[in-house]
Amino acid sequence: MSQPRIHPTAEVSPTATIGPGASIWHQAQIREHATIGPRTIIGKGAYIGAHVHIGANCKIQNYACIYEGNTLQDGVFIGPAVILTNDRYPRAINPDGTLKTATDWELTGTLVQYGAAIGARSVILPGLTIGRWALVAAGSVVTHTIPDHALVAGNPARQLGWVCTCARPLPADLTCPHCQQPYRLIGDAPPILQPVPTPEAK
Repeated sequence: MSQPRIHPTAEVSPTATIGPGASIWHQAQIREHATIGPRTIIGKGAYIGAHVHIGANCKIQNYACIYEGNTLQDGVFIGPAVILTNDRYPRAINPDGTLKTATDWELTGTLVQYGAAIGARSVILPGLTIGRWALVAAGSVVTHTIPDHALVAGNPARQLGWVCTCARPLPADLTCPHCQQPYRLIGDAPPILQPVPTPEAK
């Protein structure tokens, strides 16, 4: 595999781990002990916090902020100016007026699972799970865990339907009109969307 490409204006901690074939673009900042997986792309001006783990084949677009405590599995898309937060009860100061330190708050991250995509300028609150292949529409504020393949939008984000692995919304019969992949719902509390094996996949 090729060596990672790091633009001269990027600020990458010497304790960060950058996988082979990864690209770190202009003015991005990668903090201490962060891990960037193979072939992942970090866009211009993006901020990757300390100890953040980003898997392989991810795309982190320009000016996204992924703060400490957050984890991205392989194949995740993070749109421009997305923010993944990490503090449920944010304050700059304690009740006595003293400046908060690293020991004065509880770090709470979110897990973004395989293949999920988060649209531009969305905000993800702490302590959630964004399911596999889920799609968060641009400008959403996500306050609750999102199931696999769910399509959510709004402030707060609400589920509008389901999406295929190719990101197209699924119609009522749950067969993708673009790639013809069929799906089925399993259970009802809450329901889980699963692909139906096709003859070619058997």
